[in-house]
Amino acid sequence: MNRQLKNKLFTYATWIAVILSTTILFFLFGVILWNGLPAIDFNFLSQASSNFGASGGIIYQIAGSVLMVLFSALICLPVAIGTAIFKSEYVISKKLHAIINTLIYSLNGIPSVIFGIFGLILFVNILGMGISWIVGSIILAMMILPTVTLSTYHSINSIPTVYRESSLSLGLTKWQVIRKVLLPQGFSGAVTGLLIGVARAIGETAPIMFIATAFSGVAFPNSFSEPVSTLPTHILALAQQATNPDALQNAWGSSLVLVTLVVLFSISALCFRLKHQTISKR
Repeated sequence: MNRQLKNKLFTYATWIAVILSTTILFFLFGVILWNGLPAIDFNFLSQASSNFGASGGIIYQIAGSVLMVLFSALICLPVAIGTAIFKSEYVISKKLHAIINTLIYSLNGIPSVIFGIFGLILFVNILGMGISWIVGSIILAMMILPTVTLSTYHSINSIPTVYRESSLSLGLTKWQVIRKVLLPQGFSGAVTGLLIGVARAIGETAPIMFIATAFSGVAFPNSFSEPVSTLPTHILALAQQATNPDALQNAWGSSLVLVTLVVLFSISALCFRLKHQTISKR
């Protein structure tokens, strides 16, 4: 088989993979949009749920989901930036570097339900923090930490070495180089990774189901020790009432809102990345 034929076969296989994945993606979006759009109106987005979610709206579910992912982002960002800087600027040993990489990738590969069990045992049972949204935020922060850390690390590590050398030759200390050169240049990677991580976290159910949420009967929390209702757990509760047409309709509507939030976070990450790349090339 000559090289030209191999190239054609590879090109065709690539196009087939792209078309197949795109078709599946648009099919899923189309099904959710077709079934969920009839449930969406102002009342659905602005009212509280009732009758175990079979009627009413999802305002508190949206608020609970956004609240937890925002606090998880606030918890995760400084830890991720610190870890990325340590990995990029202070770790010299290749062996230690490999160990850190193994730990980060291993953390990223842990099933989400394991995070939920860990949070239940440590924060709820041992520390006695109870079922609360802040515990859920901590667990979600732990889940997205590898994504944000790796994105920040690659952004910092891509900065040319001459920037560091020039700054040090001008008399700046290592901390000043980090604060005035590396952090401003690498912050876009941190934000991009954070938005991608938040897009993943807002759709999680297993890690927060038993430590942070209630399926019904809760409003916006007034303290750190109260549970919230979130879109994923709300959809799960409605799915258990699949024989009820109203509950099924609300489940599709809630799914559409959740997917829309995920898409918005993902598009925001892409736009932020592209904008920063455009500015950097100027």
